[in-house]
Amino acid sequence: MASTDVSRIRLITQHILYQDKATVKELVAWMGAMQAQDFRMVKWAIGVRLAGSTEKIVEKAMDSGEIIRTHLMRPTWHLVSADDIRWLLDLTAPRIKASLKSRHRDLEINNAVLRKSNSLLINALKDNNHLTRDDLVRVFEKEGIPTGDNRASHLLLFAELDGLICSGVTKGRNSTYALLDERVPPAKKIARAEALALLARKYFSSHGPATLQDFIWWSGMPVGDARNALEMIKSDFVPEKAGEAVLWMPPSLPEPIPDHSTAFLLPAYDEFIISYKDRSALLSEKNTGKAVSSNGIFRPVIVVNGKVAGLWSRSYSKSQVKVETQFFIKPEKHAMTFIESAIQSYESFYAG
Repeated sequence: MASTDVSRIRLITQHILYQDKATVKELVAWMGAMQAQDFRMVKWAIGVRLAGSTEKIVEKAMDSGEIIRTHLMRPTWHLVSADDIRWLLDLTAPRIKASLKSRHRDLEINNAVLRKSNSLLINALKDNNHLTRDDLVRVFEKEGIPTGDNRASHLLLFAELDGLICSGVTKGRNSTYALLDERVPPAKKIARAEALALLARKYFSSHGPATLQDFIWWSGMPVGDARNALEMIKSDFVPEKAGEAVLWMPPSLPEPIPDHSTAFLLPAYDEFIISYKDRSALLSEKNTGKAVSSNGIFRPVIVVNGKVAGLWSRSYSKSQVKVETQFFIKPEKHAMTFIESAIQSYESFYAG
């Protein structure tokens, strides 16, 4: 399989091209999880995949609790469907907690501190009293829990991993925390093997063609677990060779691979870029450092015909959003029409 085909098929499976999901929740559930540390940018990560959506529509889904923003997998911020958050936490949280033990010793965060901070969070957030991070830092400090040296972030992260707190409603431009049990109804537990298979199925359906190594990177799961997960579902997927690598993809696509030009503005940390260990199918080696910094900052990119062709940035003038572009190589004239259309789609998303 040629790298061009790999990247163009990913445009389809990730629903950047040929969008057919009806709601924000349906789209996020299809993707499995969407990296979301840039709160404003992740709204556009949904917008670029959901026809007719606007920032207000995405915010409504967030505020209603249809989708949840929390720490999962690697771990970092992710958006997930409310229907998926509990089994994803059950599957990924134990490993993340174990990885935090050494840092917690350095920060003098022990079980007694965690019990106290969790109890304070329950009391502060109960009865749908959604609070910002700064609000909760003040709660900790008032009760004698130090929050410096990033301790507050670890206390909040642990509470997320415990399934205690998650994202709440937006207040102005600020995100908040809420109690998970007040946002998401209880769900039936599923066996760990079933959860592993479900995670793999979501990934290879929505991100394929992809390798086992890509899945390990994206999910943060141990190699053995990831390999077992793929074994459980691979009979429903098609293997394709790309050089020495074996990529797995759905047996059929809803639409044909495009034979015409396409162009998209993708946000920082978009799944099209970040969710693969090997990004060579869409990003040339000489331009990798321009799109992804040495310290792991993923910049907003322009994708033309499945390849990263440049960077973009936004600026604001009163209520208007303006897009500025920087190309690695000047696009052909006919491609500029599609790029201009992509810019208009982005501006319309925030204007709606």
